[in-house]
Amino acid sequence: MIQTIPLNKLVPSKRNVRRRSDEVADLQLRADIEARGLLQNLIVTANKKPRGTFAVEAGGRRHAALKALAEAGTLAADVEIPCLVLDDLGSAVSEASLAENFQKLALNPADECLAFQHFIEQGSDVEGIARRFGVTVRFVEGRLRLASLAPVVFQALADGEITLDVAKAYASTPDRERQAHVFDQMSRGYGGAHPDSVRRMMTQATVSASDPRARLVGEDAYLAAGGRIDRDLFADDSSTRWLDIAILERLASEKMEETAAALAAETGFAWVRPTLDRYVDWQQTEGLTRVDLPAPELSDAEQSQVAELEAQAAERVGVLEDEESSEADRAIAEAELEALEKAIETITDKAPVLPDELRPSVGAFLVLGPDGAPRLHQTLYADRPDVAGVDEIEAAGDADADAPARVVGLSQRLTDELAIQRRDILAVHVAADPDFALDLAIFLMVDRSPARGTVRYGSTLSARAPQEPVIGFRTPEAAATLARNEADERLERSWIRHETVEARFDAFRMLEPEQRAAWLGNAVAGSLEASVGGIGASLCRFHDHLGTLLDIDTAAWWRPTAANFFDKVTKPVMFETLEQIDGPALAARYASAKKADLAATCERICAGDFIGEVGTKAAARAWLPAAMRFAADASEAKAAPRPTDVDGLVAGDEQKADALDEPVSAEPRAAA
Repeated sequence: MIQTIPLNKLVPSKRNVRRRSDEVADLQLRADIEARGLLQNLIVTANKKPRGTFAVEAGGRRHAALKALAEAGTLAADVEIPCLVLDDLGSAVSEASLAENFQKLALNPADECLAFQHFIEQGSDVEGIARRFGVTVRFVEGRLRLASLAPVVFQALADGEITLDVAKAYASTPDRERQAHVFDQMSRGYGGAHPDSVRRMMTQATVSASDPRARLVGEDAYLAAGGRIDRDLFADDSSTRWLDIAILERLASEKMEETAAALAAETGFAWVRPTLDRYVDWQQTEGLTRVDLPAPELSDAEQSQVAELEAQAAERVGVLEDEESSEADRAIAEAELEALEKAIETITDKAPVLPDELRPSVGAFLVLGPDGAPRLHQTLYADRPDVAGVDEIEAAGDADADAPARVVGLSQRLTDELAIQRRDILAVHVAADPDFALDLAIFLMVDRSPARGTVRYGSTLSARAPQEPVIGFRTPEAAATLARNEADERLERSWIRHETVEARFDAFRMLEPEQRAAWLGNAVAGSLEASVGGIGASLCRFHDHLGTLLDIDTAAWWRPTAANFFDKVTKPVMFETLEQIDGPALAARYASAKKADLAATCERICAGDFIGEVGTKAAARAWLPAAMRFAADASEAKAAPRPTDVDGLVAGDEQKADALDEPVSAEPRAAA
């Protein structure tokens, strides 16, 4: 039942589902109620305490606006408010509050534009409309400008085909003819949905002389082709505007095509496709497959050079981290460190090597750099093989077995639809045979290789080696490296010699189960990314979990030495290490030691090569920096790692292995 209730008898309900509001929207609502009064009643329930009051279950924002107007003196405190009084039925009241808020439909921006334009035509001014609706003058002006958009653009906004931000981009210039032209061009491609792309096209009526296309073509060639230039006599040449974009685009495209043809002949690539963009987008690579090539390995001489440069860089870092360094020394060290990092990057940042036999089957894109210079994009692509269809197949006789059959008479859309359905049929059968699926998964992970060229496996499954955070870093004598190399040497490789992927897969499936399992372990292990402990990142936490499940004892595999750790940290870090091993007294004993001597001392102590208590030696032999710990490493002071025999089995585990009649988990042959 609708009845009027004094405003001072209305209180907010604790059951109202709205918990947050918008300050600007609340001010707009307050202004609207002040201008036109309350247009929609509130929904309330009678309170038991205090009697005579009512809880506002729905319409809380309107109630708050009314109270604010009463406090400002605009309304009387006891003004009668129309309310729908509901019986207090618990959840039904909350549902009413939720329904009122949930079912609201925001006004379409196009409708707002027409509404404001209507008020202007009726004689209102911008300031009056803004004041009446509680919005800013700029907001009203913006909507009025949108109302003058080209009809095709405005209709797209009204129909929800473009967003408000995209519509604003079209309104960046008032030229309705250009708006319609750009809309026609942009609505056909991916960029039409991006405000920045639209705004750039709307404002690109001219081109600056510093534009990459202008730099590529050159002013003389542009003028000779009939292009016009608008010069600012009071500014530099960068402000010169080129007026005929169509001429510029044609000349730039022709020059890029000439350069692409020359590069295709020079490189031996199957094709080089030019683009006036700086990057290659997804539309340009449709129908192509990316060719992944490994970065070339560093030679022994290059690795030694990088190691020497990194050692010099570590010395400069030590100067920067040393609290006793002067500002002058810090400045010199910082400049030298920057030069060393560039020198390291020059050696390690090698372009991938493309085997000569693959050149005729791959292609590249020629992009336009910001300086106007054409350059080959570093990523290489190959044409995807045609998909065999069901109507007409051009295949016969002695055709190359690896050459794809070609479809004639089928549209690309139909071909793709048939391909999806064929794939699903294959997937059903693979999923129904777990043993076959496991063989296929292992094979896909281990057979992929850049040396295979552009062979396609019809699956996204792979086990690519991750990008290492330090390029060229090697630990040839480390226990883990030696163990991985030995495991790799034991892999059965007879299946690799077959030429075709089909023959290799069949031969791989003929291996013994333990041989296939060894390849699986090797592939998964090779896909693991580098991570450090103690920083809480999700990758590191998951690796911690894996280390716990595998019961990894890091101290049995890795010990900190001067070369791999202490030479690369500051003296305070080394003192902290000694304190963690045996308290402040041990650290104080070497307080006056030079950094090199202190590093050698820490190495010796962490190896247990010193005179001390049994517990102290155990703590020293078990100490690890936080970055090297797994969750399985119980603490800094846990018991020393157990000695291993020549076969890598921890003492005492032989009997355990015999009792379980199963292999013992991997143990180190020697701690590095």
